[in-house]
Amino acid sequence: MITPSKNAIAAAAPYIDSWLQFRQQHLRVPGVQAAVLVGDEFVLRSAHGYADVESGTVLTPGHLFRIASHSKTFTATAVLQLVEAGALRLDDPLRAHLPWTADASPKLAAITVRELLGHAAGVFRDGEESDFWQLVRPFPDEAELRGLVTDAAAVLAPNERFKYSNIGYSLLGLVIAAASGLPYNDYVRANIVDRLGLADTAPELDTARLSDYATGYTGTSYREDRIPIDHVDTRAMSAATGFSSTAADVCRYAAGHFFGDTRLLSDASKRLMQHEEWTVEGGDGAYGLGLGVEHIGERRLVGHGGGYPGHSTRTMFDPKEKIAVSVLTNAIDGPAQELASGVVKLIDLIDEGEPVPAGVARYCGRFANLWSVLDVVCLGGALFGIRPGQADPAQALLKLRIEDEDRLRITDAPGYGAPGETLAYEFDGDAIRSVRGAGGMRFYPLEDFRKAMADRTRVSLGDH
Repeated sequence: MITPSKNAIAAAAPYIDSWLQFRQQHLRVPGVQAAVLVGDEFVLRSAHGYADVESGTVLTPGHLFRIASHSKTFTATAVLQLVEAGALRLDDPLRAHLPWTADASPKLAAITVRELLGHAAGVFRDGEESDFWQLVRPFPDEAELRGLVTDAAAVLAPNERFKYSNIGYSLLGLVIAAASGLPYNDYVRANIVDRLGLADTAPELDTARLSDYATGYTGTSYREDRIPIDHVDTRAMSAATGFSSTAADVCRYAAGHFFGDTRLLSDASKRLMQHEEWTVEGGDGAYGLGLGVEHIGERRLVGHGGGYPGHSTRTMFDPKEKIAVSVLTNAIDGPAQELASGVVKLIDLIDEGEPVPAGVARYCGRFANLWSVLDVVCLGGALFGIRPGQADPAQALLKLRIEDEDRLRITDAPGYGAPGETLAYEFDGDAIRSVRGAGGMRFYPLEDFRKAMADRTRVSLGDH
C-alpha cells in the first residue's frame, strides 16, 4: 500500500469534508466534528451541524466533546511512562501498588497490570449495578470503587479471553496514583496533556468551560426526536472514561504515538501498546495495551472509540505513516466509527499514480435522482463515482475515465453497477444541467433536485 502524500490528501480534503457533511445531514446527527492530521500538519479540521440544537448554536472545531474510552489510551500511556521510569512493572500484581486489595479480594489482588491493560483480567465490566451510565445516580467515587473490589468482580479467570472492563481501568487509575505519588488526573495532565500542549483536553469534565461543550443527545431507537443529556463528572472512573477534548487535540495526542516521536514514550513502549494482545470476539479487530487494532484494506490502524451519555467518538491512526483521523459526534448513537472508517477509506482511494486528467473539474459534483445521490470526484489522478448515502464510500464504487467532452466511461464497478456503460452529461455553458447515469436514469445537481422536490407532496407518473 502506498500512502498518498500530504499534498494529495490536502487536495482531497474538501471532498472528504463534504462527504462528512452529507453523512451528518443524511443520518440526522446533531453534530459531527472531525480532524485529519498528516505528519505534523492538519489537512482537515471541520464541524457540521449543531453544538446545541435548541439554541441553534452551530458546532465549531473548538467545541469540546466527552471522548469517553479514549481515556484508556491516556491511562495506558501513563502506565508505560511509569514502567519506563522504573516506578512499576507490567507484571506487578495489583496488590503491589494497592495493598488493600489483598484483604478485599485475593483474586483481584493477584491480577497484573498487564492483564488489566489488555482487558484480560476477567473483571466485570461496570459492576452489578451500573445505571450511572444512564444518569440514574452519580458515577462511583473512590470509596465506591474500592467497594467493588471483591471476588465477585472476578467474573472470569485471568487470560481466559478478552473481556472489556471499565472497572479494571478505573483501578489502573489508582495504580498510577500510587506509583507516581500524584492523583490520577494531576499525573496525566502534567505528563501527557501539558507535555503535548493540548489546550482543549482535560481528564475530566472542565466545569470552568461548560459553555464550550457540545450538548449530548439521546438516540433515535426509542423516540423520534432527540433530547439533551446533561454532562456529569465521572469521578473515580476518569481513568476509564472521563476525558474531554476536540477532534484536533485528539489527533495531536495520537501524533505522540507516531513512531519516532519521543515526547511521551519510547518506540519500544509504543510497540508494546500497539501489539495485538487479544482478538476481540464478535468483532473484526484486536486489542493491545490500551489501544484497539484494526485493518482497513491494507492499512493497519490503532486507536480507540468512546461512548459517553450523549457522545460517540472514534479515533484511528497509522503510527508508521503518521496519519491520524478523529471523528466526534454529539449523539449517544452517533456514527463515529463508520465516519472515521469512511474517511480512512477515502484517503486510501487517492491515487497519485496518474496525473489529474485535464478538464476533470467540469464533470465533478454531487447529483441526485429519486433513487440516490451520486458524487463524481477526482481523488489524486483517479476519477470515481461515490454514493455518499452509503456508510462505506468504497462500496458500489464506480471507476471512471473521460471518454469525450460529454461522457465518462465506467471502467469498473460492482456487477450491479453497469460496468462498461457511460455517464452522459448535458451542459448549459459551463454548468451541468443533468447527467444520464449508468442504466439510463437521469441525475440532476443536488441543489436543483432538492428544490424540485421541496414543494411536492407526491411523486406521480410524468413528474419531471
